[in-house]
Amino acid sequence: MSQATILIIEDDASILFSLRDALELAGYRVRAAVEGNLGLKLAMEETPDLILLDLMLPGLNGLQICQELRRCDKAMPIIMVSALGQEADVIRGLNLGADDYVTTPFSIAQLLARIASFLRRHRSQDAKVIEFAPGLKLNTTARTLSRAGQPVELTPKEYGLLDYLIRSAGRALTRDQILNAVWGGDSDVSERSVDRAVTTLRGKIEADPARPRLLLTVQRVGYRFVTE
Repeated sequence: MSQATILIIEDDASILFSLRDALELAGYRVRAAVEGNLGLKLAMEETPDLILLDLMLPGLNGLQICQELRRCDKAMPIIMVSALGQEADVIRGLNLGADDYVTTPFSIAQLLARIASFLRRHRSQDAKVIEFAPGLKLNTTARTLSRAGQPVELTPKEYGLLDYLIRSAGRALTRDQILNAVWGGDSDVSERSVDRAVTTLRGKIEADPARPRLLLTVQRVGYRFVTE
């Protein structure tokens, strides 16, 4: 497997150097930018495997960079790293396409674990059959789900929801994000539709739907999917 490239867009020298040193020690190739315009340019031209993105930057800020990358269909994982940890900041970052949001100060070891997890999932997204938990397989060509080799019936919306959750595994997803991705932003569909779909999907993939281990609720945000 080729060496993964991580782009750090961060204007705080102490954070930038500590991240760069830790990532290089872990075996990653690191690129860096200390202001937003250069960071976006590097992200667009080099297409790194993952981006660590500060929120407050000279030039373009982190939200603008994230929004522009997603508008241009750049699908690499983006982890926002910021001192702004209010709930509204986190939700806004996630809504604009960030995969995760880490507030400073943070544990380097935990951040490295998150990075490794995102890279593993991102590299497996092109698989036609995805085993997201022991015995549970989603066939993205046939659009079918099986448990221990036996078919599990899914409605088109349940399939779309499960496929989106698997491909976004580890991310805290807002209901608005799920609505836009699965229902296409249909104005006649409410957030309650997401909750109902989650409940029925849990009944088909969870060993105990009352105590879910795969499709978790994130209080005041939405949902997060965890692969096993």
